[in-house]
Amino acid sequence: MKIAMMTNNYKPFIAGVPVSVEKLSDSLRALGHQVVVFAPSYDRQIEEEHVIRYGALLKGVAGGASVPNSLDPKIEKKFREGHFDVIHVHHPMLIGMTARYLSRKYHVPLVCTYHTRYEQYLHYVGLSGLQKFLPVYLRKTLGACNMVFAPTPNIQAYLKEIGIRVPIEVLPTGLSGASFDPDTAKAASLRAKFSGGRPFMFCTVARLAREKNLEFLLESLALYKQRAGACFKLLLIGKGPYRDRLLRRIAELSLTEEIILVGEVPNEEIKEYCLACDLFLFTSRSETQGIVLLEAMAAQTPVLALRATGTEDIVANGINGYMVDVSGDGALDILHDEQAFADRLMDILSGKELDALRRGAKDTAGTYDCMKIAQKAAACYHEVLWNYNARQAGFYSQPARIG
Repeated sequence: MKIAMMTNNYKPFIAGVPVSVEKLSDSLRALGHQVVVFAPSYDRQIEEEHVIRYGALLKGVAGGASVPNSLDPKIEKKFREGHFDVIHVHHPMLIGMTARYLSRKYHVPLVCTYHTRYEQYLHYVGLSGLQKFLPVYLRKTLGACNMVFAPTPNIQAYLKEIGIRVPIEVLPTGLSGASFDPDTAKAASLRAKFSGGRPFMFCTVARLAREKNLEFLLESLALYKQRAGACFKLLLIGKGPYRDRLLRRIAELSLTEEIILVGEVPNEEIKEYCLACDLFLFTSRSETQGIVLLEAMAAQTPVLALRATGTEDIVANGINGYMVDVSGDGALDILHDEQAFADRLMDILSGKELDALRRGAKDTAGTYDCMKIAQKAAACYHEVLWNYNARQAGFYSQPARIG
C-alpha cells in the first residue's frame, strides 16, 4: 500500500506530532508499505528520500516551527505523480484542507489523526471566543474523512460527544524498540554530572511555553523544598519562548541551585535522561496523549502528573506513578494546587514504592510497541480502502475487521 502522510510540522522541529508521524511512517515501512511524508520546509532540515518538503510562509517562528504554505502547488504535483492509495493527514486545518481537496479530486480515501485539543489553545492567541464554533468546524472537516484516529480513548469520547459520526479508532503514538533499551552507563554519567550529589533527581520534557504550565511545577518544587530541603535537582529539557520568564521565576523562588535548564535534547537521547532520574514530573494540562510520559515509562521512570486529558489514559495511581487532581475551571493561570503536588511528591519519595512503580511504568510502556500500532493503522487503511472502493463501485457492505 502507498500512503501519503501529510503534516503541518515535522523534524527538525521537535514536538509531539513530528515524533508521531516519523515513528508511524518508519514502522509502516518496516511492514513493507510505501510511505511518503509531505512536510513544510525548515532552515535546518535534512533531505530524506521519503520526505517531500513543500513551502513555508515563515520559518523559525515559535521556537523553530514553520508556518506551512499548504497551497504550495508542489503538493498537488507530487501527490498526482505518486499514485497513492490512502491519505493520512495529521491536522484538520491548513494541510488538512489541502488533503480534503486532493481526496475529492483524485478519489483517494482520507483518514485524519486528531492530535490536539485546539480549543485549549485559542485563548493564547486571543481567539477564545471561537471555542463554541470549533465543534461545528470539526464536524465539517473531520466528517469529510473516511476514518478518524484518536490518540486516546478520552479523545475518542470527546470527538463522539461533539458529533463526529465517521468511524473513530484509537491509534496512539507507538514506542520504538530502542525506547526500551537506554544506555545505563550514559544514564549513570548524566546523574553524576547533574545531581550534584543530591539524593533525588527529577526531569521533565516540554516546550518552554505557557500551555505547558511549567510555572506550576516551579511553584510546587519551591513548596517541596520548604519541607524537604535542598535535596533534589530538576532537569528541565526543552526550549521555547518562555525560557527567560522561567529563569526569572526560578530566581524569584530561590531554585537556582535546584533547577537546570538543559535545553533541547535529541529525541533518541531522552531515554537516558529519564533513566538517570527518580521521577518524571509533568504539569501540562493540554496534552492529548502525552508521548513523553510513555517515553519516560519505557526507561523505567515513574510519572507524577496533573490529572488531565493525555495523562488519564496512561498514568495509573500506585501502578506506574500518580496523578494529582486540580481544582478550578481548567484555565492554566488559576490553578491553586501546587501544595497537593508537592505533598504527593513528598509521599512518593518518603515511601518504599519507587521500585514497584518503575516495574509498572515499563509494563505500561510495553503495551505501546510501535509495530503493533503500525499493524493496526495498516488494518484500518485496508478497511477504509475496501469500503471506499465498494462505494465507488456502487455497492457496499461492511467487511470483517482486519486485526
